[in-house]
Amino acid sequence: MKIKNRQDFLLVLTIAAFALLVGVNFVWEPLQGWWTARAAQVRELRAKVSEGNQLIKRESAIRSRWDGMHANALPANTSLAEQQLLTAFTTWSRSSGAEITGLMPQWKNDSTNYWTLDCRVEAAGDLSALSKFLYSVEKGPTALKIDSLELSGRDATGHELTLALQINGLALLQPNQK
Repeated sequence: MKIKNRQDFLLVLTIAAFALLVGVNFVWEPLQGWWTARAAQVRELRAKVSEGNQLIKRESAIRSRWDGMHANALPANTSLAEQQLLTAFTTWSRSSGAEITGLMPQWKNDSTNYWTLDCRVEAAGDLSALSKFLYSVEKGPTALKIDSLELSGRDATGHELTLALQINGLALLQPNQK
């Protein structure tokens, strides 16, 4: 090969290598990163659309559950709510055979849309009665949530037990009752 041809060949090869370097570093990699990000965004949007479609399909069940929660929430009137809660605990204790030994309600205004009624309940009885009482509290229609539970023995044999519950009740406020 002649030197002139060799120099032209090396010049073309150098220009091609430089063009390849620029193409890979400044065109291909940014486009690949953009394409990967776009594909991830499309996957995320498709998942959101799928979730939205599932919510639309379950709309009637979700609305009926919300209506049930709204209907079973404690009244916004504090004295009426405490009376309702006291009546419910009395009914549950009578049906289960447990004896309520202490009830201490306390209202908390956590939000403009709802209030919570924190209540410490102490009940005494045997294991069967306390189990029935706890089941009644948990499965009752009232919007209550058990935060903590303590079970301790009152006698040496363990037949007489004390149940201490920390319960939260939910009172939803209407927009005009804030």
